[in-house]
Amino acid sequence: MRYPELWAWGREELSAAGIIEAEFDARLLLEAASGLNHTALLLADVEADLTAVRSYQKMVARRLIREPVAYIIGEQEFWSHPFHVTPSVLIPRPETEFLIEQVLQLASPKNLAGNVLDLCTGSGAIVVVLGLELPQTATLLASDISAAALAVAAENSSRHLPVKRVSFLRGNLLEPIAGNSLSLVVSNPPYVLRHEIECEIEPDVRDYEPRLALDGGEDGLDLIRHILHHLRRVLKADGEFFMEFGSGQGDAVRELFATDFDHVQIYQDYAGRDRVLHARLAPQPL
Repeated sequence: MRYPELWAWGREELSAAGIIEAEFDARLLLEAASGLNHTALLLADVEADLTAVRSYQKMVARRLIREPVAYIIGEQEFWSHPFHVTPSVLIPRPETEFLIEQVLQLASPKNLAGNVLDLCTGSGAIVVVLGLELPQTATLLASDISAAALAVAAENSSRHLPVKRVSFLRGNLLEPIAGNSLSLVVSNPPYVLRHEIECEIEPDVRDYEPRLALDGGEDGLDLIRHILHHLRRVLKADGEFFMEFGSGQGDAVRELFATDFDHVQIYQDYAGRDRVLHARLAPQPL
């Protein structure tokens, strides 16, 4: 079988199974199986290597039972960089790129150059991008309750950043953080409503991505409330907090944070949905 025929076979198999991104998924899987990039595949009108054929067939079979492509190939592009992913971490998504964009645009230069925490780091995508974008004077921390997730995050940090640029902390939310030590906290916490996980979200997510990183409780706000309870303790005066949340949670999130913070703003993503919270403490009086 020639590479174009192999690619067409994969596309047709995935499309017949109702997978919307059949064309794109088939290409990514074939690139991984063959070791060829997109351009090389377009030009490779030759007989496919038997090892590549067998590998590709196995990958397509895994995708047919809705295993995400990122887990099959072990990689996801984020912020135009490749990130290693495993079933121990959420697959980085465009919504989180929007979160980082807001951080870089809205946070004060002083806080961007201070002590910065990626809370619920997962794959480490947020802290790695911040390490690429922020000044070297910034001290970067990343925390997660999952040791397996921290191992993935550390691998991605080593791949993209200078050695020891990020300090990794294991613990439940903000519990490992010393008081009044942070200038900036950025977080993509678990915020999916429990009944949505059980009844509504696609099997690619429900059956494969870690529930620990998805489940926000009955209303999706359990972990967010816990974070809020400890946030004033860890932030310096005039410190800032940025958080991604679910598209229907904007009003509830604003109400929660308005009682404790002096500046609370909700930003909509490019689809017009409430997506990012920016909260700031008032500076201490002179």
